[in-house]
Amino acid sequence: MAKKKFDFRKKLFIKNRLVILNEDTFEELFSFKLTLMNVFVVFSLGGIFLILITTFIIAFTPLREFIPGYSSSELKRNATELAIKSDSLETALKKNEAYINGIQKVLRGELEYAKFNKDSILAEVDEPSEVNMNASEEEIKLREEVSKVEKESVDKKQSKNKSDKK
Repeated sequence: MAKKKFDFRKKLFIKNRLVILNEDTFEELFSFKLTLMNVFVVFSLGGIFLILITTFIIAFTPLREFIPGYSSSELKRNATELAIKSDSLETALKKNEAYINGIQKVLRGELEYAKFNKDSILAEVDEPSEVNMNASEEEIKLREEVSKVEKESVDKKQSKNKSDKK
């Protein structure tokens, strides 16, 4: 079995001649000295080159739009614009509904006229942010350290300015 592998390795590097002849005159047109390894390497590199060229053509040209799953840039841009418009229309609709509900309360007599204000109704619709704006203990410590460093640098500058003036 080891002998077969050795024979195959030898066959890979045995030089063969490829001759192209004119059939009518038997004139030799081309002649190449090749080994199986050279042929394998050339075809492998050619295949890799072909795959790379095809990938680049598809990736960087409009051909990618014909592949399922890829959408055109115009379609993406339109979808983004429509999402922004629908979001703004949704918030405007919420504000209008709150305003109409407030007017209905006034007309039913559930709300005193003096307390009715369009801005207060719109303020009810605005959703408060869920972000906690209170400073954490670590942030407070960091602020204190920064203020100490700033005070020290200001004191050094002042003492340096006083010594320069003398």
